[in-house]
Amino acid sequence: MRQISFFSVEASGPRLSDLAGVLCAQGRATAFGRTAARLQVVVEEPWRARLLAAEFAWRGVRVTLTTAECGSPLVRTAFQVDLLPMANAWLDGDDKIVPPGFRLDGGMLRLWALAAGRNEPRGYFFPFDPDAPQTHAPLTAALAAAGVPGPVVGPRGGGPAVRVRGRRRLDTLTELIGDPPPGAEARWPGGAVEVPDQPYVRSAMA
Repeated sequence: MRQISFFSVEASGPRLSDLAGVLCAQGRATAFGRTAARLQVVVEEPWRARLLAAEFAWRGVRVTLTTAECGSPLVRTAFQVDLLPMANAWLDGDDKIVPPGFRLDGGMLRLWALAAGRNEPRGYFFPFDPDAPQTHAPLTAALAAAGVPGPVVGPRGGGPAVRVRGRRRLDTLTELIGDPPPGAEARWPGGAVEVPDQPYVRSAMA
């Protein structure tokens, strides 16, 4: 019988705190005074938007799928009071920060993987937000503390990102984030078959 890590997504179940995974990537939080906040993330491929919408909905968060000014898919939550603590923790004024003492678990890693993760022959890449370099070092440390350490690679190497390599570390990562949802198999750790994308349709999820 396979032993499930206490920090895996299977052990913890869906939690609102998992949504911090998109903030580890290129996601952004916006607070509306002291009353509510929303999360949004621009992704590269439509399948990411669809699967993130499903993951958000599973955690009871309403989202809208639309298109950013750059033409890429955009996942955006409504303003919600229960998102305010997360937004406040990840914001220092207008700057995005990593909360002190931040720890990654399987749910957050899963959302990070869906927002930006890449499976390549050179390893599995967890991209950072290129516009928030102050988050890169603490997130690198958080990945190491979660049991999936790796070197930081720059833009020439496909980053900024942490690259996780080695069968043991990739097995640990797979255990933490769980099985890939349909359509993400090729981008999951150990994936080998490219999954054709589907047309992006603007819609709303609840």
